[in-house]
Amino acid sequence: MNLCWNEIKKKSHNIRARLEALSDHSGKLQLSLQEIIDWLTVKDEELSEQLPFTGDISAVQRYNEFHSTFMEDVKTKGPFILATLESAQAFLSQHPLEETEESTPDKDMSPKQRIQNLSRFIWKQANVSSEMWEKLSARCIDRHRHIGRTMERLLELQNAMEGLSLALDQGEAVRDSWEPVGDLFIDSLQEHIDATKVFKDELGAVKDGMKIANDLAHQLAISDVHLSTENAHRLEEVTSRWKILQTSIEERLKQLQDAHHDFGPGSQHFLSTSVQIPWERAISPNKVPYYINHQGQTTCWDHPKMTELYLSLAALNNIKFSAYRTAMKLRRVQKALRLDLLSINSASDIFSQYKLQQSDQPIEVLEIIQCLTAMYDHLEHERGIIVNVPLSVDMCLNWL
Repeated sequence: MNLCWNEIKKKSHNIRARLEALSDHSGKLQLSLQEIIDWLTVKDEELSEQLPFTGDISAVQRYNEFHSTFMEDVKTKGPFILATLESAQAFLSQHPLEETEESTPDKDMSPKQRIQNLSRFIWKQANVSSEMWEKLSARCIDRHRHIGRTMERLLELQNAMEGLSLALDQGEAVRDSWEPVGDLFIDSLQEHIDATKVFKDELGAVKDGMKIANDLAHQLAISDVHLSTENAHRLEEVTSRWKILQTSIEERLKQLQDAHHDFGPGSQHFLSTSVQIPWERAISPNKVPYYINHQGQTTCWDHPKMTELYLSLAALNNIKFSAYRTAMKLRRVQKALRLDLLSINSASDIFSQYKLQQSDQPIEVLEIIQCLTAMYDHLEHERGIIVNVPLSVDMCLNWL
């Protein structure tokens, strides 16, 4: 009897020793797991507090150094975390879970139930620690990549803004060198129009650069990186300068084209001097001129000088023979229009130049004006005399 009792006491002592050793080991394991959970929670909060960071190269460089230190700290802690998780895995392999539900602590709880509760608690801690460790590691890698992309975009944005600023400086210098349209020679208007169009096309690269810069700023914004005040102001300044330069080019081109239309070789503006006050020369929609008398508030199709010429022809009506009468009238018109000084060869050359010798196509008013202007300019140069070209052209056009 005594032998059996001693055997029971021995076994009980062994079980108690095993439970105490197990409790001591599991307690240390629980403390280590809880320490890991608390540390990972703090690090996760630190990582979350770092965003958003300022979109400035120097600030991102400082943040990159800080994050590198942060990652090194996480990396240093890694072996301890992995070793603790392995210990938890070893513990659970030795004491696998058999019950799905946790038992309520009780004084009468069996040793097996206590071990199951310890295993369940360690299993939960190990799962939480493992998930938090994987999450933090992934976030660190993502943040490192995010910093790298942000730095690349900021460098691209900085280079783009520097290139744009230089291109705008050059463009503004060209704009500032423009002479007022009113000071330009009429003959040079088309040349200036062409030069302005070429200049506009050359600035296409600036337009593309502006799009790239704005796209980069947008990409940074959607990735929760806000440009620094300096960079935002610089981008806004470049954008504003570009819009002002664009507006200046469009206005310049319009002014040149309007001036070319109103005063260029294809216009009739130079003929406005063919009449004197109170008369004014105007142009109908079909390009045919008419004349306004502001004093009498009347309009007519005949040039005032042609009206005077037609009235003077009436004095020739007393010539007896019609052939002589018609010849005298034509001679008077010829002299009034200065056509008596024009040779047949000169006229033929002018007609050949404007391809009017054998043309079945209708002639536009502007084509007639150009031909007559060339003819009277040639006459003035050939004869060495002064010819009132606007008056002669306008009267000849009116006669035709």
